[in-house]
Amino acid sequence: MSSSEAPPPEAPIDAEPIKAVPVRHYGRWVAGVIIVFVAFIVIRSVITNDALQWPVVGDYLFDDRVLRGLQNTLILTVISMVIGIVGGILLAVMRLSPNPLTSGAAAIYIWLFRGTPLITQLVIWNFLALAYPRLGLGVPFGPEFVSWDTNQLITQFTASLLGLGLNEAAYMAEIVRGGIQSVDSGQLEAASALGMSRTKTLRRIILPQAMRVIIPPTGNETISMLKTTSLVVVIGYFELMVAVQTIYSQNYKTVPLLITAATWYLFMTSILTIIQVQIEKRFSRGTSRAEANKTKWAGRMLGFRFGSGATGGGGKA
Repeated sequence: MSSSEAPPPEAPIDAEPIKAVPVRHYGRWVAGVIIVFVAFIVIRSVITNDALQWPVVGDYLFDDRVLRGLQNTLILTVISMVIGIVGGILLAVMRLSPNPLTSGAAAIYIWLFRGTPLITQLVIWNFLALAYPRLGLGVPFGPEFVSWDTNQLITQFTASLLGLGLNEAAYMAEIVRGGIQSVDSGQLEAASALGMSRTKTLRRIILPQAMRVIIPPTGNETISMLKTTSLVVVIGYFELMVAVQTIYSQNYKTVPLLITAATWYLFMTSILTIIQVQIEKRFSRGTSRAEANKTKWAGRMLGFRFGSGATGGGGKA
């Protein structure tokens, strides 16, 4: 049986390059126009509303009492987050410990501080002297070496830090625990096979990789903490909200002074958001998410390509 002869090769045909047309997202255009129109109406209403008394907002925006309250708010935010992050890391490590007593103690702490309202915790710390008039150090059921009057030891500022920081530690513990558990367990086994201690493995291998998961919610917690500091108004500590309340209780300019406080909160949260975005970019370098974020805003919104580096709805063929 003879083999069939292969057909002669056809002459190459010069094909024209395909013109790839990006997908047109007309729904985005319609939604964008509606949003811009609604935003224009809202902004115009806010600006032209005489009841908001914008000149009064400008007068008190840099008032000494407002700036002092703003300063105290920032101090509370920074120190409380430091307490929360350090305590959260410690609690997360304890929670993941194979020792049942250590893990159980961390679980009870997290259950207790996440299960009660923050405002209740602030009030308890502020009035701790009602239950413990004096706090001291010494031998259990034995002599006491040193003691302090609780009212003098736990001031309004200290009570604010204890309430905010210890409560935040419970939430940060779960964030850190989730980040640690997101790292492949095989790396922990490999480090153990190389003779690395658990602490060294955590510091050099696990935590650097877990930071990619930990950073975004930690940034959100920081922004939330900035606003949560306003709850210390219940114990009378002087911060931004107490500052504006003190002023409008005297001049009855309630709305413009609340707008003043809201303006400062928006400004500070915007700064923190920018910092968070930059930190996230740093820790997401080399990932597919980082490459996706390079797509220009106009390309994502309108579906057109602008320049060689960005594609709208369709890519190059």
